[in-house]
Amino acid sequence: MPSHILIAHDLRDTADMALCRATQLAKQFNAKLTILHVLDPSKSSQAHEQAKQALDRSITQYAPPGSQLLVRTGIKPSEVVLQQLNALGCDLLVLGGHHQRHDFFSGTSLDRIARNCPVPLLLVARNDFKPYKRALAAIDFSLCACSALGQAYRLLPEAAELHALHVFEPDKGTPKQIEAQLTTQKALINQLLEDEAQNLPETGPTLTHSVEQGGILRCLQARLKSTNTELLVLGSHGRSALSQALLGSLAQHFLHKAPCDIYVVR
Repeated sequence: MPSHILIAHDLRDTADMALCRATQLAKQFNAKLTILHVLDPSKSSQAHEQAKQALDRSITQYAPPGSQLLVRTGIKPSEVVLQQLNALGCDLLVLGGHHQRHDFFSGTSLDRIARNCPVPLLLVARNDFKPYKRALAAIDFSLCACSALGQAYRLLPEAAELHALHVFEPDKGTPKQIEAQLTTQKALINQLLEDEAQNLPETGPTLTHSVEQGGILRCLQARLKSTNTELLVLGSHGRSALSQALLGSLAQHFLHKAPCDIYVVR
């Protein structure tokens, strides 16, 4: 799993939360941690100096020894973040959630990063930095959703539970026909997860699954609420309804109104 984690730090409180989670993961995987801050070129040199001092305080307080600080300047922070991801060869990007639209690191920057990020993206919205215990993965029949499930399995400690949820919206029909469709979906998901299990490490979190009938967003929200999920896992590309919706309304919904930490895998 991650060997080099990049956190984009924008000096907000949520960025310190993200730094704490990145620190926990860096310790869990013995990974290198790089903290990136993008300076706004329109700000004064005094503002730049204040930003660097604030970063030093955060790093001293929260980051593990040996962490690297990178300060760059750019009009579009998202482009700088994506460029540095590639230049450094990082394999996980961590961001703080709840960015406001008027911030320098704005909602549109977050969307741009989510669409173009070549590595898994972890958006941190929870102020809790113990190793994850409960994760929910939205799965369908796309390769990307399966890849996301596998990545999450490797990210989570053995004591955690990873629940794979497939949401099924039936075609119109009689109750008997809909019941038959549901039975078919359950059989297909059972087979899919049996196949996927062959590719997973021998040890890892407890993997459970279920199939629910209804709308994707509503089912995910209900499950998140009822199980006190700490991490929501989403694949970001594919042919299914879930995958097509993901970087449209579904991903925007969860990335901008994150009810828990969000892990997005391409």
